[in-house]
Amino acid sequence: MVKPSPLDDPKYANFAWSRYWRLMRWMFAFTIVVTVLTLGVFYWRNGLVSIHFYIATAGAIIASLMLAASLMGLVFLSSGTGHDEAIEDRLGDGEIDDE
Repeated sequence: MVKPSPLDDPKYANFAWSRYWRLMRWMFAFTIVVTVLTLGVFYWRNGLVSIHFYIATAGAIIASLMLAASLMGLVFLSSGTGHDEAIEDRLGDGEIDDE
């Protein structure tokens, strides 16, 4: 039988998801600071190469950092709430069989 997940409790789920979104807001602020600093260094070293270069660079930095932050945040959410322990272990021994 599958154990109930702690995230099934609405009060605890609300707490966990609010913590996740707080992490995402901080990571978005960090991402904006990193993007502005990076674009500033590019402009200082090379001047205005092309506006498309700066738009593409900003988009790539924001997309990659926010994707990494959201995936790691979901890992922390799953592990920190005990949701990972609520899985069904079909092998029964807790180990992965190499065969």
